[in-house]
Amino acid sequence: MATNFLFDGPEDARVTILLAHGAGAPMDSASMNAVTKALAEQGFRVARFEFGYMASRRTAAGKKPPPKAETVMPEYLAAIDDLGPTNGPLLIGGKSMGGRVASMVADTLFDAGRIAGLVCLGYPFHPPGRPQQLRTAHLINLKTPTLICQGTRDEFGDRYEVGEFGLSDAIEVLWLEDGDHDLKPRKSISGFSTADHLKTVGSSIDAWVKRIAP
Repeated sequence: MATNFLFDGPEDARVTILLAHGAGAPMDSASMNAVTKALAEQGFRVARFEFGYMASRRTAAGKKPPPKAETVMPEYLAAIDDLGPTNGPLLIGGKSMGGRVASMVADTLFDAGRIAGLVCLGYPFHPPGRPQQLRTAHLINLKTPTLICQGTRDEFGDRYEVGEFGLSDAIEVLWLEDGDHDLKPRKSISGFSTADHLKTVGSSIDAWVKRIAP
């Protein structure tokens, strides 16, 4: 079945970003809408899609639980095929689980020259409250240029934990002060709003892309 996409941003953009959703919320969740708007305003073409279990929630089939990330890797690859040629560099990534799945297929695509990089928005380094269950083995030797945008108080992996994981030198982490798993800060504590952080995400990704794919 062909992938159903949501597109935002200029059709003639040089760089396209393909994003998948997190485990529990669809491609048009408030969080995904907000970050997509920020990226589109930065001049990126953004394509969003849903894995089959999430898409089925929009039908009479109803709610299905999130599958293991490994089982939807073929769906991410199919989405890239269905997206087809882009104007210029293609980045893949997503929110939480979507970014994790993208990271699991990234090196094969990067080696084949099909993508320029990987963008993860709130990477789920481990389940909340279970820091011993790391999801980082494949990140140790990752070759794909990667930017992870992470809140400093993300319960899936905060600033203090991530520094101990020994991540690949290809991975850069953009830390967003007091951000949670949706990158949202507490303004009264941090002085930043969600809009501030999303603007930083957009401008940082733009600057990073100009370095890795000038």
